[in-house]
Amino acid sequence: MSTIETSNPYNGNSLKSYKLDSKASIDKKLNLANETFADWKQYEIEERIDLLKSLADELHQNKNNLSKLMTDEMGKPILESKAEIEKCIFLIDFYIKNGDQFLEDDLIDTDANESFISYDPMGCILAVMPWNFPFWQVIRFAVPTLTAGNVALLKHASNVTGCAVAIEKLFRDAGFPEGCFQTLITDHKTIETIMSNDIVKAVSLTGSEKAGRKIAELAGKNLKPSLLELGGNNACIILEDADLDKHIGTMVKARMQNAGQSCIAAKRFIVVEAIYDQFLEKFTTKVKSLKLGNPMEEGTTVSCLAREDLAETLEQQVKKSIDLGAKVFYGNKRDGAFYEPTILTEVTPKMPVFKEETFGPIAAIIKVKNEDEAYKMASDSQFGLGTMVFTKDYDAATDRITEIEDGGFFINEMVKSDPRLPFGGTKISGYGRELSKEGMLAFVNKKTVYINH
Repeated sequence: MSTIETSNPYNGNSLKSYKLDSKASIDKKLNLANETFADWKQYEIEERIDLLKSLADELHQNKNNLSKLMTDEMGKPILESKAEIEKCIFLIDFYIKNGDQFLEDDLIDTDANESFISYDPMGCILAVMPWNFPFWQVIRFAVPTLTAGNVALLKHASNVTGCAVAIEKLFRDAGFPEGCFQTLITDHKTIETIMSNDIVKAVSLTGSEKAGRKIAELAGKNLKPSLLELGGNNACIILEDADLDKHIGTMVKARMQNAGQSCIAAKRFIVVEAIYDQFLEKFTTKVKSLKLGNPMEEGTTVSCLAREDLAETLEQQVKKSIDLGAKVFYGNKRDGAFYEPTILTEVTPKMPVFKEETFGPIAAIIKVKNEDEAYKMASDSQFGLGTMVFTKDYDAATDRITEIEDGGFFINEMVKSDPRLPFGGTKISGYGRELSKEGMLAFVNKKTVYINH
């Protein structure tokens, strides 16, 4: 394979062909990154922040075209694509306001005349990114990483190669030095070679557990830091006192946004039996109100999955769960890459839709007797990205925070990433934190400085 072909998952139309980087081309990009870093790390933080302002302007000016590109390549409803670009701008604004403060030397009182922690950039950081949020995932990595003084190489998912090329152009048009941010158009076979190159100092991956294990293995083999944001199987606990009228829309969005193709989506709805029937009725009514169709139409709220094979995998997970006793309460029709929003009841922990990550619009509903059983069921997972709890008793829910090992705990809200808060998982959902100050310091050398006069 010497090219990557992108196509529209909604209608199957071919979009564009991209030539794969040769070994010589990859070596050239690596060397350019290394040369650029030597100068970029000397930039004052104020200069980098000025470039962030230009980057935000570029995103704003090109929002419509970038949103259309995103929807063409992976099928996201156009309004969600526009919202993704706007969220990227919000993130950039956060680091414009806080980047210099996050990178300030941290003064420590010791026996020395002066001692502090200096946050120095590491060099060239490799990012391996997924297709489901093709701009957000990259921007949330790149902005804090580059602002800290590093340079970046991006290996994006092949089906959003157009987005990957567009992101590099955004940085270039914003005035970032050539080589500061580069896209590698290549396949996964070359990652091992790239990781072994001394120019690459660390790697950040957002993707599947399988991909995470491979990247962690390569990083360990080469003694390089890694940050992994992997899959999720988030529980959504609905307790007896939950305000369904107020929050049912949030619960449905938590599962059906981006056609359910999100690591942080609510995938297991664990409902106390006293409110179970009421929840199921309201949840189903809200799901039925979703508008299915062409992702380019602004009224569409759910469309196709990003690839037909993803829909086929989802179909098999549902079929196996039905064979084990799950009941189809609503939906469960597939047509190519399109999978109808589906509600399954009588789900048990032995079923794929309970224990595996379902990357699509499938809501698994589990009835439990009481609050204690709900929290126990929620914790019954190898994943650890986030948990959401709906209840009026905020204090009681807060007391349960330490019972859940996940990276996030959300009360009366869906799990989401926010530039102001650190984001990441535990267990097989990965390690390390993106966003906030932690994200900016993910790829720096925390250098101890000790001075005696």
